[in-house]
Amino acid sequence: MEGRPKESGTKKASTGGGPPPLHTVKPMGITIFNRLFATVYALAILALFYHHTKKLLCSPTLVSFSINLALSLSDFVLTFMWISTQTFRMCPVYRKQFPENVEKVVKRSDFPALDVFICTADPYKEPPIGVVNTALSVMAYDYPTEKISVYVSDDGGSALTLFSFMEAAKFSTHWLPFCKKNNILVRSPEAYFESSHPCTSETEKIEVMYRSMKAKVEHALEKGEVDDRFITGLDQQHEIFNKWTDNFTRQDHPPVIQVLLDASKDKDIAGNLMPNLIYVSRGKCKALPHHFKAGALNALLRVSSNMTNAPTILTLDCDFCSNDPQTLLRAMCYLCDPAIRSTLAYVQFPQIYRGINKNDIYCGEYKRLFVINTMGMDGVEGPNYVGTGCFFRRRAFFGSPSSLISPEIPELSPDHVVDKPIQSQSVLALAHQVADCNYENQTDWGSKIGFRYGSLVEDYYTGFRLQCEGWKGIFCNPERPAFFGDVPINLADALNQQKRWSIGLLEVGFSKHSPATFGVRSKGILMGLGYAQLAFWAIWSIPITTYAFLPQLALLNRVSIFPKVSEPWFFLYAFLFLGAYGQDCLDFVLAGGSVQRWWNDQRFWHIRGVTCYLFGSIEFFLKFLGISASGFTVTSKAVDAEQSKRYEQGIFEFGVHSPMFVSLTLAAIINLISFSQGLVEVFGGNNLEGLFVQMFISGFAVVNSWPIYEAIALRNDTGKMPIKTTIMATLLAGALYMAASFIFK
Repeated sequence: MEGRPKESGTKKASTGGGPPPLHTVKPMGITIFNRLFATVYALAILALFYHHTKKLLCSPTLVSFSINLALSLSDFVLTFMWISTQTFRMCPVYRKQFPENVEKVVKRSDFPALDVFICTADPYKEPPIGVVNTALSVMAYDYPTEKISVYVSDDGGSALTLFSFMEAAKFSTHWLPFCKKNNILVRSPEAYFESSHPCTSETEKIEVMYRSMKAKVEHALEKGEVDDRFITGLDQQHEIFNKWTDNFTRQDHPPVIQVLLDASKDKDIAGNLMPNLIYVSRGKCKALPHHFKAGALNALLRVSSNMTNAPTILTLDCDFCSNDPQTLLRAMCYLCDPAIRSTLAYVQFPQIYRGINKNDIYCGEYKRLFVINTMGMDGVEGPNYVGTGCFFRRRAFFGSPSSLISPEIPELSPDHVVDKPIQSQSVLALAHQVADCNYENQTDWGSKIGFRYGSLVEDYYTGFRLQCEGWKGIFCNPERPAFFGDVPINLADALNQQKRWSIGLLEVGFSKHSPATFGVRSKGILMGLGYAQLAFWAIWSIPITTYAFLPQLALLNRVSIFPKVSEPWFFLYAFLFLGAYGQDCLDFVLAGGSVQRWWNDQRFWHIRGVTCYLFGSIEFFLKFLGISASGFTVTSKAVDAEQSKRYEQGIFEFGVHSPMFVSLTLAAIINLISFSQGLVEVFGGNNLEGLFVQMFISGFAVVNSWPIYEAIALRNDTGKMPIKTTIMATLLAGALYMAASFIFK
């Protein structure tokens, strides 16, 4: 069995006379139970397929054979997903860090430098003031300030974003010394001033400055342009920006790089050196592929290699603010450990979201994806990269641990020593060259070097490829969340985000680097199946959609497709259902979740199955056949007051017509009709023993569908189900019922 690399150096240090420990790791106590239960459950699955095989062979008609085949296929998919999920349950581990010991092992003056990459693309979907807060929160880390460089990638090429960071640069000279002088933990200004904080004259002065900056930024955003007087301090690029009023809609533009703060000379009001703050808008041409976020990250990787070339890189989504100023030191507990450093590619922190309502109605916590599964992978070969909150070794982007792949010019090598000021003419000229849209032509960028191209989920694909090359990752989940992000507060955004993920994951799953084949050969069966479980996420739609419609349509026509309650096979189905749900609930609660949030999590799993998983699969296969092409849609971080109020109250947000809402409403209507008819027959004295399982499935779906019925019939607000959606779903339900009546006749 695969295992983690030995970390004995750290453990010995804690017991001997060597340096103090930087971190510890221990297996979780649930492991033995998971392995025993997996054995019992696997035997039950074998019995289920014996039952399926027997029914298939004894099917008297084509209709019954087709029904049994559909159920067998659905259960086969469920079995594959269950087997791959066991990867996360075989050897989960828990880690602890000791950031206070870093300075005892490495001199503060020898701390490695850090380059931070923050990507944004649309100032209206990703308000600049939120991006500014993200940057300010990491600029204020408890770390030698002059060793931090923050690179902001503006893929929208918007003067609004540049203006926002020009204002942020001025404000940061007051904010950073304020944070360190008062030792505050929350170093995002917006989050700090919204929380309970001491009301001193100094605090009030800083808050007035922040509110003033925020008002300027939001006024410019509302107006849609930046006045010339705000950008007259720029260098030769002023002419470019002077031609752009709101350039994020512009398709073609040359690269723009602006150094807003220079750590070699700029100081805060206390006389301390500031971090580097560099704005980058890479060149774009609509005739050339730009590879979405992966392309933006690679542009930052090249630009930063030439300008600062820090050995450590932090990637952050534009809405992920630091929540702990010691997070970087926690990462250094691993990155500075010589016992594991040679093969360590990254340290991944969990994605945790602020603003989630009490019961997390949209499953925005992603506890299973970002905590439970990740702790399980950490016990094997390391977690997957999840796109934000991840500290990389720059060397990991240039070949395997044993074989360096040199880039096309030496200035981009991870070993390159920067010996020129970042604002020197030669450095800026090369930075513009490597950020141009034509630069990657005929190079290894995106294939063998840097963040990998070929999927909409560049984070998953990059982490997977790095691990296949021999690199390892570590999951760091401290008690105090390292970062807080913004969660989608309406259903359409939540589903569209996951549809994009589903398409991107399938792109990897059906590629030559599929985890099910290439991954198993490269990393062994545990890691291969672990990555495969994520890659084929969208095929959950097969069993969920099947069980959302087939048993119900059969029930409407009084056709039994499951064992009777009095038959022994009924207890097998009961065990498989209760066992899967019970273990899932246990995992969720042990990871710090509540039973109510678990219930909403499983409900949203069903919702995803007939919406984003289903439509993501369809869109992928249409793209695979060359019929359509998928694109990258930015998830909106803008907040609507009415939507926010309903979200806080735990009310589902529909409001706009969507094909995904049609399929969701269709499933809710079919289940309600079938369950209602079943109840009528029960109270009418009919014996429905053979239809009990179908009644249970329909009833279970009806309970989960309550927010949909409420949105259809009981609400009058703007977030209710659109009438067009309800009419279309009702007509489709009628057509489906008539078709089923004809088939089952």
